[in-house]
Amino acid sequence: MKIDHIGIATSGIEQALGFWKDALGLENVHSETVEDQKVKVAMLPLGETRIELLEPTSGDSPISKFLEKRGGGIHHIAVEVDDIHAAVVRLKAAGARLIDEVPRTGAGGCLIAFVHPSSANGVLLELVQQKA
Repeated sequence: MKIDHIGIATSGIEQALGFWKDALGLENVHSETVEDQKVKVAMLPLGETRIELLEPTSGDSPISKFLEKRGGGIHHIAVEVDDIHAAVVRLKAAGARLIDEVPRTGAGGCLIAFVHPSSANGVLLELVQQKA
């Protein structure tokens, strides 16, 4: 396993890109809107991982709710797994509280599933299986 990306909530991707691109020299290599998650994303490679900027596209987006409660900042850490279905089964058997018991499609067409922060020491954990 490895860290796939670190998700950072922001109220405006363009403003956030100003820091990540201009101050640190990172490049936005992929942007898209993930309709079912009501979020716009921008992916910026950083070594073997990526920074994922997340901007809500509606007021009822999970990112909108996060921003209202906590403001901008780290939203989640995503870990790449080889077999997301097996990882979900293993976590469930270990008693982890899962937000997604069935993986769904995320940004870039990969499969994702979230683990509730109460099971991961206060961290929202995203499992990611890359497209074949």
